[in-house]
Amino acid sequence: MSESKKEVLGFQTEVKQMLHLMVHSLYSNREIFLRELVSNASDAIDKLRFVALQNPQLLSSDSKPSIRIRVDETAQTITISDDGIGMTRSEVIDHLGTIAKSGTRDFIAHLSGDQKKDSQLIGQVGVGFYSSFIVAEKVTVVTRKAGESADSATCWESDGQGEFSVESTTRDQYGTDVILHIKPEDRDLVSKFKLKNILNRYSDHISTPILMLKDEYKDEKMVETNEWESVNEGSALWTRSKNQVTEEQYKEFYHHVAHDASDPLCWTHNRVEGKSEYIQLLYVPSEAPFDLWDRESVHGVKLYVKRVFIMDDASQLLPRYMRFVRGVIDSEDLPLNVSREILQQSRDLRTIRDGSTKRVLSMLEDLAKNKVADYDKFWALFGNVLKEGIGEDVGNRERIQKLLRFVSTASSGVASTTLEGYVSRMKEGQKGIYYLVAETPEIASRSPLLEIFKKKDVEVLLMGGPIDEWLMQYMGEFEGKTFINAAKGDLDLGDLSDKEEKEAVEKLQTEYQSLIANFKTSLGEKVQDVRMSLRLTDSPACIVSDPNALSPAFIRMMKAAGQPVPENKPILELNPNNPLVSRLQEDGKFDADWAQLLFDQALLAEGEQLADPADFVHRLNQMLLKTVTTENLTKN
Repeated sequence: MSESKKEVLGFQTEVKQMLHLMVHSLYSNREIFLRELVSNASDAIDKLRFVALQNPQLLSSDSKPSIRIRVDETAQTITISDDGIGMTRSEVIDHLGTIAKSGTRDFIAHLSGDQKKDSQLIGQVGVGFYSSFIVAEKVTVVTRKAGESADSATCWESDGQGEFSVESTTRDQYGTDVILHIKPEDRDLVSKFKLKNILNRYSDHISTPILMLKDEYKDEKMVETNEWESVNEGSALWTRSKNQVTEEQYKEFYHHVAHDASDPLCWTHNRVEGKSEYIQLLYVPSEAPFDLWDRESVHGVKLYVKRVFIMDDASQLLPRYMRFVRGVIDSEDLPLNVSREILQQSRDLRTIRDGSTKRVLSMLEDLAKNKVADYDKFWALFGNVLKEGIGEDVGNRERIQKLLRFVSTASSGVASTTLEGYVSRMKEGQKGIYYLVAETPEIASRSPLLEIFKKKDVEVLLMGGPIDEWLMQYMGEFEGKTFINAAKGDLDLGDLSDKEEKEAVEKLQTEYQSLIANFKTSLGEKVQDVRMSLRLTDSPACIVSDPNALSPAFIRMMKAAGQPVPENKPILELNPNNPLVSRLQEDGKFDADWAQLLFDQALLAEGEQLADPADFVHRLNQMLLKTVTTENLTKN
């Protein structure tokens, strides 16, 4: 098919879902269409400025880029025009017919039909354009790529019902026009006064001038002139002093830069002077982006040089464990033609990165100290991401440690325990900070391994999931206190264990020598060792790890990631004070099934998977059959 002819194509499935959401779920948020289209126009102009650093011929000689908004009351249309980079025909099809970004499936999965929640997702993967269909019965886009000829322009058009058309056209200047044919029920928007109010509320922070045609009185009637006037302040918000920016303006700029309709949790705005001069305006969101766990997603912070947009590759500006941060950094020292290769070797950028990292940590410290409820919300959203910094950012490890929050045996299942708080509550004679990792903190709280700690009223940090097991490999010390894994076989309670207890354990090894030998024979290669222990007060048995071996939780994490792991046989510890173990010791006839049953129970208690669950069930039933008499079954 010739490109000069009209081509009719179908939307990608995800776009159809998005359009349905826009039309049916977000109507009461209809004003967001203008915010999103103006934001897209601003981004297009920023991109052209960046590309023109290497190809100055792309810009017209009299280039003064602007965003122009025109109202046609006769045709009932609103047109948003820009002098940005524009699009080719193939780019139009890719960008307006599909959601061309990784993670689209996850994004669509987050669309719940809940108007408030879904409206917060608008713009996160380039879907802001589709908000046009909230108010438009038809949308026409005319665009020409910078550097291309006037007759290379493309016209895209759709009514949002499942198809769109594409055909060649002409446009005198590079850039894009978005023409909205407004629905009859929304024609109150076809008003300069109405649109100016929306722009003042949502887009005043845009640094590119936003223009509308002036009106003036002639013959006592208001008529449109041919003179454009600016309806926004037209200066980059981050360049203004803090006392010139209102809280509402900070929030609206966040909506623009983060493509997030919810308000930020907190922000920091600073001008740094010295060897390197730069401005930071950095935000912490109040809602987690859907792609938070994509460590390659690094688009949160934009880099400007002397107000010229350079890139939004945030991995150059902040460490990956701060990928939740949104905002801008504007440098006065970096060259305008900076490339990623130059950035990697730039001393100025390293200074900016280090300074910005410390600034974000200071912002979080202030939040934790002065707005505890807000910090709790931050921790629930981003705590597991922040934990990555313990292994990645050695220089700031101590500061990050103080920001960590844990569930502990003293916190009633809420992640509110700080390491400083734990240390302040340590018992006299306690050697270190005890912790236990399981599948979840709740599962850890039910572990038999905690019984000795409960008996001695010693606090234990309860942790869960792969990130916590990874975290503890890098924690080192805190305020001179070592971290001690409660699941290790060489558990040392220090001065909390009296001399009599230590002597009792040694005596038990001799006293129960025959039972221990029977267990070892029955379990064979499944265990590294079997021994008596006083760490249990109620349960008959538990499994622990060799002091030099990987913990079971860490091995589970490695297996889940498909990584090879060395063989790690557990140690089985028996509780001599448990009636079942005592009975086995007293009974001269040892049944090997009991050894396997207690071992399997200990594995299950620590969240392990049994190699043969059916065998466990069969063995349990057989043991029950041996112990249950006819008399027991007939009792009321």
